[in-house]
Amino acid sequence: MTSNTMRTVFPEIEPYRTGTLAVDELHTLYWEECGNPEGQPVLFLHGGPGAGTSPSHRRFFDPAHYRIVLFDQRGAGKSTPLGEYRNNTTALLIEDIEKIRVMLGIQQWLVFGGSWGSTLALAYGEAHPERCLGFILRGIFLCTKAEVDWFVNGMGYFYPEIHQRFAEAIPVEERGDLLQAYVKRLFCDDPAIYMEAARNWSRYEGSCLFLKPQAEAIASFESDEVSLGIGRLEAHYMLHGAFMEDDALIRNIARIRHLPAVIVQGRYDVICPPVSAYRLHRAWPEAAYHVIGDAGHAAMEPGIASALVQATEDFKTQRRFS
Repeated sequence: MTSNTMRTVFPEIEPYRTGTLAVDELHTLYWEECGNPEGQPVLFLHGGPGAGTSPSHRRFFDPAHYRIVLFDQRGAGKSTPLGEYRNNTTALLIEDIEKIRVMLGIQQWLVFGGSWGSTLALAYGEAHPERCLGFILRGIFLCTKAEVDWFVNGMGYFYPEIHQRFAEAIPVEERGDLLQAYVKRLFCDDPAIYMEAARNWSRYEGSCLFLKPQAEAIASFESDEVSLGIGRLEAHYMLHGAFMEDDALIRNIARIRHLPAVIVQGRYDVICPPVSAYRLHRAWPEAAYHVIGDAGHAAMEPGIASALVQATEDFKTQRRFS
């Protein structure tokens, strides 16, 4: 970073344009543009998968400088159908990003993503490096087998009571493979069963997001609108290893190493532990690497939000991060 001063996010703004884009016979995406229509394009990729965008996500960017593009990925947020996991793979999400870029007439853009958004940002960049100006990545998730196992089982080492509640929603005889047990329920045809499973899954994640738990955030993760997308799509992508070969994002990093990037990671991120960010930085030493000592996973924790805003400010000049 160029300064030790804590930065705050920008004031709330409204989109100047919104729309929908049918990407196949099943999925229609919601998208929006904010900020300066003639500004430097930046693409925001939300987490989950399935979490969707929120008004707070617009606030990492100076609206006088940036043309801010946000969209809800397949099955998430305002995109329809909510929670739809059919025709939903990483390759298809990358195709969707390209369709949005072409529709908006953008040649290149800065790519900003956190958590699952960092996964998708890396996958998109490695598929289309010529379309990327650089990357701002937070809470790194590479969707390896080890990370999936950590999410489903390992977080119980730090949040045993929360993990116990997550596991006890499943009969004892099925607890040996919690991912498969949740998949069985999340992808069934009975709304009463899959909605309960989705709320349990989403509550589990929401309860571990912050260094200091926030009741309001946990409650939002339990809502039907949020939990169905998160529960179904996270389980879907974890079950299939994000439809990539294990550790493919690290092995293919040479495709984007020539581009400027910054990695922001909470030291006490239990959902996406720092080891993944550290592995990414070791493979991509040119990328700036900032570990926030008093933060967990959430983008809006003060130290993380400050580092992300500093990164977007630094990128105005497209200079290498320091």
